[in-house]
Amino acid sequence: MLHDWKIRRATRADADFMKLMLYEAAFWRAGARRPPFHSALADTKLARYIKEWGRAGDSGLIAVKADAEPIGATWYRLFAADEPGYGFIDATIPEITLAVAPAYRSRGIGSDLLSALLEQARRAGFEAVSLSVDENNPARRLYERHGFERVARNGTAWTMRADLIPHQQGQSQECRK
Repeated sequence: MLHDWKIRRATRADADFMKLMLYEAAFWRAGARRPPFHSALADTKLARYIKEWGRAGDSGLIAVKADAEPIGATWYRLFAADEPGYGFIDATIPEITLAVAPAYRSRGIGSDLLSALLEQARRAGFEAVSLSVDENNPARRLYERHGFERVARNGTAWTMRADLIPHQQGQSQECRK
């Protein structure tokens, strides 16, 4: 299927666009009241997803239109146990952020971005990736289609994990940790 977008690697030059996408991911509800952009990103718990983007272990992808305008982004980064993200599992499992600009949603862009990022994380040698998503967010179904499973709950948010390394039949969940 031909698309009117392509996917490229994220660079440090994409940090401002990624901040916009972080804001969209955090405040995804259409029609809901949102805090001002700069106030929202001043929250250290949210800002840690993009602060000093491009550090060791960071990796991401940007969806762009034919004219190179960015329309979506996904990335992962590792968090320390003493400064966890919302979907933190452990310090060896990177946490994913994904968002598509509102005007471009429901076209398959998020699915393409997520598929490509999962492959990138697999090639980088990660055993699994995680994320946090509100149970009412339509993106939850996208994550489930890509192999994410719920591992914890915090209010209405789910922490989800997708294993990237194939495991042998009969291996217990305990062995996979």
